[in-house]
Amino acid sequence: MTAFLAALAAFVLMHVGLSATGLRGVAVKAMGEWPYRGAFSIASVVLMAALVWTYGGARIDPANVPLWSPPPGMRHATYLIAGLGVTLAIAGLLTPGPTLAGAEGLLRSERPARGVLAITRHPFLWGVALWGLGHALANPEVAPTALFLGLAVMVLLGTRSIDKKGRAREGWPAFAAVTSNVPFAAILQGRAKANLGEMAPMLAIGAVASGAILWAHPILFGVQALPG
Repeated sequence: MTAFLAALAAFVLMHVGLSATGLRGVAVKAMGEWPYRGAFSIASVVLMAALVWTYGGARIDPANVPLWSPPPGMRHATYLIAGLGVTLAIAGLLTPGPTLAGAEGLLRSERPARGVLAITRHPFLWGVALWGLGHALANPEVAPTALFLGLAVMVLLGTRSIDKKGRAREGWPAFAAVTSNVPFAAILQGRAKANLGEMAPMLAIGAVASGAILWAHPILFGVQALPG
């Protein structure tokens, strides 16, 4: 359990304490933008591998006790919330947008906010947050709660960090004016219009992928998600 919690803390702190603070600017100044991104990506992969490696042991650790008792039917809430999260995350990855790493140049395009970006300018990160929350609801033990809620909080803090860095870029004010961080806020405020023709294909792909992941959950992750 200790090794898992240390790996999780290192992963979250690297993304929140380095990428989301002024330390990032110091590192970029010392290394250069792209060398920093390369080193950050490598470190992320290494720490993610450490998380995966130690998580299995943490699940069978005697200290991995339940923190609460999920009420009957909580599994259905997990299906809904985590399924929506995976759908949104995949749709976000398939929709070109200036908040994706390396795609900041799209701020200068004629329409930087397309498709699911009308829902939120951070569809992938919000999707991961929903995925984490959904899984935390159905896994009340110490290790999965720490993992899923930790990742959810990390990515939501990441949305704020991206917005903060974006304000210094040309074209950001126009992009921010027609999008929102909080899902559906810009639509409800009348600043964005949901173009179903642009959203539907990517959301459909995300929904199909979400269903496939649910069905293949025992094969991919060794955990039976569907009843029976």
